[in-house]
Amino acid sequence: MTEQTHRFKAVIAGKPYTIVGQATDDHMRAVTTLLNEQFKQLKQVSPDISKEDAAVLMAFNAISDQLKMAAAADAAATAATAATSTSAEQPQAPTKETGE
Repeated sequence: MTEQTHRFKAVIAGKPYTIVGQATDDHMRAVTTLLNEQFKQLKQVSPDISKEDAAVLMAFNAISDQLKMAAAADAAATAATAATSTSAEQPQAPTKETGE
């Protein structure tokens, strides 16, 4: 079953947008809130930054975080695979059978 595409109206950095996607409204609201918080923080640190430059910096940070999370997930998967193959290669201790 495929998800339905729908429209979500958001105001980001004071500008209205209509976002088309499959995410839930709750997800879209959370993304909008986070974007507005990050924009506000950038404007506090650098009041003269343009909206375009702020957007580029936020996109750069988002992709940087995405790459870090992907690398961490890859490392965790590699460690899990190594742990599984190591435990599978461990010889099993012989069991003592009783002839009762």
